[in-house]
Amino acid sequence: MGIEDTGRLPRILAIGAHPDDCDIKAGGCAILWAKAGCAVRFVSTTNGDAGHHEMSGKELADRRKAEAEAAGRVAEIEYQVLDNRDGQLVPGLEQRWELLRLIREFRPDLILTHRPNDYHPDHRYTSQLVQDCSYLISVPNLCADTPCLETAPVMAYFWDEFNKPLPFKPDVAVDIDSVLDTKMRMLNCHASQFYEWLPWIDRHGIQIPDDPSKRLDALAEFVHGVTRPDDDARDLLKRYYGDGRGCGVINAETFEACEYGAPLNGAAIRRLFPF
Repeated sequence: MGIEDTGRLPRILAIGAHPDDCDIKAGGCAILWAKAGCAVRFVSTTNGDAGHHEMSGKELADRRKAEAEAAGRVAEIEYQVLDNRDGQLVPGLEQRWELLRLIREFRPDLILTHRPNDYHPDHRYTSQLVQDCSYLISVPNLCADTPCLETAPVMAYFWDEFNKPLPFKPDVAVDIDSVLDTKMRMLNCHASQFYEWLPWIDRHGIQIPDDPSKRLDALAEFVHGVTRPDDDARDLLKRYYGDGRGCGVINAETFEACEYGAPLNGAAIRRLFPF
């Protein structure tokens, strides 16, 4: 089964492990999709209740859900946070059925998620859960209370920098320069992460100054490290936008096709990325 061109605007479902993952990897595209009139939902498979060095439990989960909802309002998209514990996600049947029903209910044309090789177990198991659902979403005898999908969605992976067993190889690159400021405002909503937790754990090189007026500049340095096009992305940008614009793009979001979904061919790219 492949994606059908029904004439309607595509529905986009991005599934990350934590309440800021989708924003980092696909926030710019989410803004562009929303501007184009597409239905966009970000999902966090965990509630983020362990992602801090001073807060934890319900207090932190409530804070992170509020941050995610604020980011969703900035992008004008829907943001859903599931109630699985941070750092304790497992690819079990209960979690599979929860995600299966969620996907069927939303009826996406495109699903984005993490690649299966990643340093964080929540990222890996989120990816596995999405892959576990990729075939089952069309099996009517499973979770029969939620109608199955008749057409398989396209599935694709977020960018990452891990090289083993295989490095990320983009199939789509999108110019997000025009919405970078809005994406920055999305990320700015996740204060518990970018201004507190991530600088403290020091895995991502984020150094936040004490002066609040300079925080966005520090955050911008982190974002540019994620969205700076490499050679493969640059080739795609020139293919899509022409040499002139493609060579000038400073910030891009990239995605790699997952073979478990419908083909991410030229026709699918033109429909799913209408901008």
